[in-house]
Amino acid sequence: MPTRSEKVMFTGSQGDDLAARLDLPSGGPAAYALFAHCFTCSKDVFAASRISRDLTRHGIGVLRFDFTGLGHSEGEFANTNFTSNVEDLVLAADWLRREREAPKLLIGHSLGGAAVLRAAGDVPEADAVVTIGSPFSPAHVGRLFEGVRERIEAGGQAEVELAGRRFTIRKQFLDDIEDQPMQDAIAGLRKPLLVFHAPLDDTAGVDNARLIFEAAKHPKSFVSLDSADHLLTDHRDAVYVADVLAAWVSRYLGLSVHEQTGERVARGEVLVRESDDGIYAQVIVAGPHLLRADEPPDTGDDTGPSPYDLLLAGLGACTSMTVRMYADRKQIPLERASVRLRHDRIHAEDCADCETTAGMVDRIERVLEVEGDLTDEQRERLLSIAERCPVHRTLTGEVRIETRLAD
Repeated sequence: MPTRSEKVMFTGSQGDDLAARLDLPSGGPAAYALFAHCFTCSKDVFAASRISRDLTRHGIGVLRFDFTGLGHSEGEFANTNFTSNVEDLVLAADWLRREREAPKLLIGHSLGGAAVLRAAGDVPEADAVVTIGSPFSPAHVGRLFEGVRERIEAGGQAEVELAGRRFTIRKQFLDDIEDQPMQDAIAGLRKPLLVFHAPLDDTAGVDNARLIFEAAKHPKSFVSLDSADHLLTDHRDAVYVADVLAAWVSRYLGLSVHEQTGERVARGEVLVRESDDGIYAQVIVAGPHLLRADEPPDTGDDTGPSPYDLLLAGLGACTSMTVRMYADRKQIPLERASVRLRHDRIHAEDCADCETTAGMVDRIERVLEVEGDLTDEQRERLLSIAERCPVHRTLTGEVRIETRLAD
């Protein structure tokens, strides 16, 4: 669904102007989230921008900002530390509370994850916390400075190259990351926690996720990101995080599908609208249900079933329901019905009972499996009932489709 993005500024912990971006759903947000980016990254790093944009599809407005001295924010990075990052986060929440609405969701990527865990106690309105590839303790980033630690300790500071850029790291930064009571902060969170982590993350090993999870109290959840890298550079991983996150948090924020999408549909109506997940990706609202559709990987981004997959799903669901209704009504001991379907196109000349005699004909192969202590007669009866499925009748009957432009 269409979204919009606004540039905003607020004052950070050291008195500098911090640059931020507020991503908003077109229908107005049902809730706000605050996103903290990874160490030495910016609000515009792919993971932050992609996840924030995707969350707007679910009706969640997201504020992401550059920590002091990074991205487009003012200030000197050398003067910052983990504590100042936490303070920047709290001030970002203050800006949201003052200008819009306090954030109900805190999200942190990498070191930003540790920062939201530390800051959560100072954002009482936050109903849930999410970490993505986060270290258990900010001290974890100290390993990036192993080669120059002695120089930093001796001279008070040293230049370090990180991700192709040079940063000045001071002794106060090292002292600060070593002196953070993360165990107590996580144990005292008292908010639902969702931990995303990739088992193959070579920047913050997956053991960090175990330590976070073990320190946290319930409710808590863990989601493996399988083969994703630390920065979620594959857009499919970022989309997956956003979709799972939105589904998980909807329980704690009380979001309905209508609130998530900003769209309302009448009973019996289905809305299909382009999303921004890929060139052909679609979002589908059917009553209170949210679905996806896309083209397969050879032509699309495979973010959801294809249109023909959905067509077969509708026929299969209708078939199974029809068989179940009949079996229950006739007291047939059917334990379970399964329907397997496949669509293809065949030459009309290969179809003995088709009215079409030339060109190609669509063919749907449907295999019904029925389980239970059934007689042969009952099995055959259930097979014949499958042919009476309303969707089957629609597909094989006369159908008129009338299309017009919306006013």
